[in-house]
Amino acid sequence: MPFCKNCGSAVEGQFCSKCGTAVGAQDAPAYNPPPPAQPESQPSQGAAATQAPAAAGGLTDNVAGLLCYIFWLISGIVFLVIEPYNRNRFVRFHAFQSIFFSIAVIAAYIALAILGGVLHIILPWGLVLAIMGLLHLAVWLGSLVLWVLLLVKAYQGQQWKLPVIGDMAEKQAQA
Repeated sequence: MPFCKNCGSAVEGQFCSKCGTAVGAQDAPAYNPPPPAQPESQPSQGAAATQAPAAAGGLTDNVAGLLCYIFWLISGIVFLVIEPYNRNRFVRFHAFQSIFFSIAVIAAYIALAILGGVLHIILPWGLVLAIMGLLHLAVWLGSLVLWVLLLVKAYQGQQWKLPVIGDMAEKQAQA
């Protein structure tokens, strides 16, 4: 609400009701409201791919790729569902490779269980335990080494492919 320059009373309109002094637009307080919000134009698909996700508050590609492997199958699925990352080809590749790698490790342990059952029929129990213990240790160490290698390569920003699984993941990432 403007006030009269002459007497200081509140003014409603163009003239002071107490002293009659004209109150013009130049006497009004200098408040300029902000301009109305302009609708932001949506960037094209190519511009979105070149924009750094860190500037928008998200993860960089290499960190998102690393996180695809952290919780094996589950984190791979999560990154295929999360909106900005499910369109990024690099992150999609690592998410699919994480899923396929997890399935391969699970399949290897199922094959070991079946092999243990078959060997139990043929060989004495003590020998079966020794053989299966060594095979389980080999599969566990091999999957651990591959898992750490996948984490490191993803963090370095490399699209390092496992022999069969990597090709499948690359095809799925392009689709």
